[in-house]
Amino acid sequence: MSSNSCSNRPVQVGFALTGSFCTFHQVIEQMEAVAAHPDWQVIPILSPNAYETDTRFGKAADFREQIERICGHEIWHTIAQTEPIGPKKLLDVLLVAPCTGNTLGKLANGITDTSVTMAVKAHLRNARPVVLAVSTNDALANAGKNIGLLFNSKNIYFVPMRQDNATGKPTSVVADFTQIVPAVEAALQARQVQPLFC
Repeated sequence: MSSNSCSNRPVQVGFALTGSFCTFHQVIEQMEAVAAHPDWQVIPILSPNAYETDTRFGKAADFREQIERICGHEIWHTIAQTEPIGPKKLLDVLLVAPCTGNTLGKLANGITDTSVTMAVKAHLRNARPVVLAVSTNDALANAGKNIGLLFNSKNIYFVPMRQDNATGKPTSVVADFTQIVPAVEAALQARQVQPLFC
């Protein structure tokens, strides 16, 4: 699927955030790059934790205001808001960044209990690409099997990733968020951007 392959309408990009709060500033910086793409319109989606939780990394209300300003669109944060993605074919591509170990586990095992997991399920119903930007401390431990399952799942693509602190957190992996735009562009063409590990 190429940008504007059937019409002159913008490519509808779902940008979903889950609760890896330590990455939010980096991810929102890249959200600005996605929103600046001349052919894309960005729909922000937040998990309940991402939407509601204040942490040492920032207040939820501040993040929500910033995200809606960047995207120019109301945040979808409930299952009721994201379920129509499937039947109404609302998105061309769906990015989950950051994608936590908890969300990876749910996606790998077909659990649909949040706005983000519903968005992914609904979007995959249309055989359209989902791009995951991993951020989890146990990617090379318990979450590894879920990443492996998703590697082998149709229409699932990944943002390139790396160990973020091999000495202090040897099982932790985080996406290279600066590769979000190329990863989404490749997924729209049914390609996995390479190299996958950087």
